[in-house]
Amino acid sequence: MKVIILAGGFGTRLSEHTAVIPKPMVTVGGRPILWHIMKTYAHFGHKDFHLALGYKAEVIKEYFLNYRSLNADFTVNLSSGEVEPLEVEDIDWRVTLVDTGTESMTGGRVKRMQSFIGNETFMLTYGDGVADIDIDALLKFHRSHSKMVTVSAVHPGARFGELEIQKQQVISFKEKPQLTKGWINGGYFICEPEFFDFIIGDQTILEHDPLEKVAAMGELMAYHHDGYWQCMDTKRDRDNLEELWKSNKAPWKI
Repeated sequence: MKVIILAGGFGTRLSEHTAVIPKPMVTVGGRPILWHIMKTYAHFGHKDFHLALGYKAEVIKEYFLNYRSLNADFTVNLSSGEVEPLEVEDIDWRVTLVDTGTESMTGGRVKRMQSFIGNETFMLTYGDGVADIDIDALLKFHRSHSKMVTVSAVHPGARFGELEIQKQQVISFKEKPQLTKGWINGGYFICEPEFFDFIIGDQTILEHDPLEKVAAMGELMAYHHDGYWQCMDTKRDRDNLEELWKSNKAPWKI
């Protein structure tokens, strides 16, 4: 199944990095967060990626164009120009890179991918959020209800510590936990091709009219993901993800 990843936003809240590179290329553990997201899908057998690019699209294009040389050791014979790889990463992804416009909104980017998807069910997510989500279970849930769109509902991470108190006694202390109450849009959508019809053009925001309309029609279902999920909105988010990776405690690591 084809996977659309939205990778074209400006990432202004992460300007420490995004002044130079697009947000999906900000690294965690030496790899772009985009790679981590793709790795999750590939683990479940979904390796046909369609990246909706915009801001600094050339950086992402260059990364995948030179993927093998950037992620392997090699010897260069300067007299002949011959390159001899010393190791080759075992990766069989197919990556289609499409410039969907610098000023396009999230819905507009999805709409511009329609010709590449055709009349097929497709997966869709953002280029800045990692999770230990079970893609097989997500797909099984989507097929079970026969509705147009499935969104993964997740618990947001708390910015501050959470105290559970009974009669002034603290019975639970959790430093910046993932909240157990309330659900938010965590991306990791599965959509039927009819969903494209609800997107008007470049300035359509995916999270407004298109999703609001299908929800009002009763065509939007939520897959509850109770596990780990974290978006990378700020430098603090990125640093926390980096620390998890370095300490070998990254829940999304496969």
